[in-house]
Amino acid sequence: MFGREEKVSALRLTAVQYVVVFIFLLLAYGLWRLQVMHSDEYALLAEKNRVRNVPILAPRGKILDREGRVIVDNYPSFSALLLRDSTRDLNADAEAIARGLHLNPDEVRQRVRRFASMPQYQPIFLKEDITPDELAFIEAHKNELPELETIMAHRRLYPRNGFMAHLIGYVGEVTEDMLNQPQFELYTPGDVVGVSGVEKQYNNILIGKNGSRRALVNSHGREVGRLDETPAEPGKQLKLTVDLDLQIAAEQAIEGKNGAIVAMDPHTGEILAMVSRPTFDPNDFAVKVSREEWNKLVDDPDKPLLNKAIQAQLAPGSTFKVIMATAGWQEGIAQTLHVNCTGGATFYGRRFGCWVKSGHGPVDLPKAIYQSCDVFFYTLAEKLGIDRIAKYATAFGLGQKTGIDLPNEVSGVMPSEEWKIRNFKQKWFAGETISVGIGQGAVAITPVQLMRAVGAISMDGRMVVPHVIDPTNLPPGYVETAHYTEVKEVPIDPTGWNTITDAMSRVLLPEGTAPSAHIPGLDIAGKTGSAQIVSLALRAKHQNNADFAQNGWFVGFTPRRNPDIIVCVLFEGGEHGKLAARLATQVIKAYVDKQRRQPTKMASGSGKVEMSGMWTDSTGEGDTDDTKEVASGDHLRAGRFLIDIARKRAPLATAAPGLR
Repeated sequence: MFGREEKVSALRLTAVQYVVVFIFLLLAYGLWRLQVMHSDEYALLAEKNRVRNVPILAPRGKILDREGRVIVDNYPSFSALLLRDSTRDLNADAEAIARGLHLNPDEVRQRVRRFASMPQYQPIFLKEDITPDELAFIEAHKNELPELETIMAHRRLYPRNGFMAHLIGYVGEVTEDMLNQPQFELYTPGDVVGVSGVEKQYNNILIGKNGSRRALVNSHGREVGRLDETPAEPGKQLKLTVDLDLQIAAEQAIEGKNGAIVAMDPHTGEILAMVSRPTFDPNDFAVKVSREEWNKLVDDPDKPLLNKAIQAQLAPGSTFKVIMATAGWQEGIAQTLHVNCTGGATFYGRRFGCWVKSGHGPVDLPKAIYQSCDVFFYTLAEKLGIDRIAKYATAFGLGQKTGIDLPNEVSGVMPSEEWKIRNFKQKWFAGETISVGIGQGAVAITPVQLMRAVGAISMDGRMVVPHVIDPTNLPPGYVETAHYTEVKEVPIDPTGWNTITDAMSRVLLPEGTAPSAHIPGLDIAGKTGSAQIVSLALRAKHQNNADFAQNGWFVGFTPRRNPDIIVCVLFEGGEHGKLAARLATQVIKAYVDKQRRQPTKMASGSGKVEMSGMWTDSTGEGDTDDTKEVASGDHLRAGRFLIDIARKRAPLATAAPGLR
């Protein structure tokens, strides 16, 4: 039995043969599938294994002033990249990488984990603006740490000492939260975008289009050659309406103080200067701000990151009386209103004091404006009522955004009966109207709102949209700019316009509230204001506490009608509007001095030159277009006028249309 040979059955042999044939067929199909059916796909994968795409970062566009002078530029720097298409264990190399780049190893590992879900071919920006010794470390350790690479980037170079920081804004690396938003769907980690100010508002214009270069790498991930390169497209440069000379004057005027200054051309809405204090240095954000520095800025009680020109919502104080005067005149009340100010008056059983304790005596509308009599405007507020006050204040843009092309503008508050019911479910009490009449109570506005409103009154009711960009220099199709030229007309009676603007021109004269701000030879009109930030009772308990000092306001323009420039100043803790007025007139003087230095421009084909200033008029009528001899008569007039330089005799002055 043991010696008998075992024979394999024919059935088993056949089965084995079929299995062997099937295996060979399966292998043959696999080879065909790899080499024929999916050859292009696997060739592409193989190409990716040996070809690396290295990004070329596009520089952001420069930011220029209205005359083409560079405000924001770029400077070249190197960033360290972590390449993840290498076979290296990145977590194991974290210690060595961190040591050479002066980082925390946990920070390196955390960054690797953060971008783990991203495609492997996308590198990680490990550290921006590396130092020469860190650059040398990467170059010297190409063999040991092939996953490290450097890339040249163009970092933002901002003016020093926070100059123009709030208007310009700053840039930062796109965050994970931003990447989840629709407007950032085309961005990748490491991209730099505008975070605030003009940098944010016009990011799509300023940002360029990144390029790339393809490099050959070996099995260790080391670059051994280069294939081709797609150059980056730099961002478009942006021209602002800001005048650097005027901006410097505004920055110098408010240096060492808290508050804001904003200047505008009321004919066009072009912002000529904008300053907010305290400020911050946007260069700190150009690379990466530390958590410690960020917390310091956020926790600062003076709020250096807040652009107070468009975001500070505060009581306007007596500057609001210009709105009150216009409303009172339009309603037929102010022109016949006369009061006897004895230092205060009683309304609805409560005494309201005037800022001049001894009183102003007999007061009419002009005197009420240039001496800022509270009792007059208390009385006017009582007669108008809150809804009529709100009607005119709203018509001049208070309690709503101006539409300025800067992010995060606030709307302010203009109270009314409907507003109180909607927000507090309470009835409006008549006594509350009295405080509103002098710009206190629930009224809260921003400097740019006040400037726009008073500017409209100075322009005979012509209200424009403030803007910081020159729309004529924008690339076509980037942003909608039609609203920049929108004009709203608010009717103002001509006699009322004359009366109010003439009274405002006396604010800077000896009888006014800001005589120390007067500049000889300049026809400046304006209105001062002092606004409480706490109750008078609380302030009396803390007389020496600077935190409870009143805010000083001033809004002024030149000339007194149809002005060429209007300036609004908020001086936090400045106590008196006259101090704010001194700051404003510094800016106005800088503007006028510059205009006088510039060569005269002739009107096309007319032989006439438009100028601003004062002249005498023998008829005493300022609302005519008839030609007048410049040196005749003794009636002082101010505004814009045309000098006919084509005449052979003495030059003649013609009042510009609309001048009264």
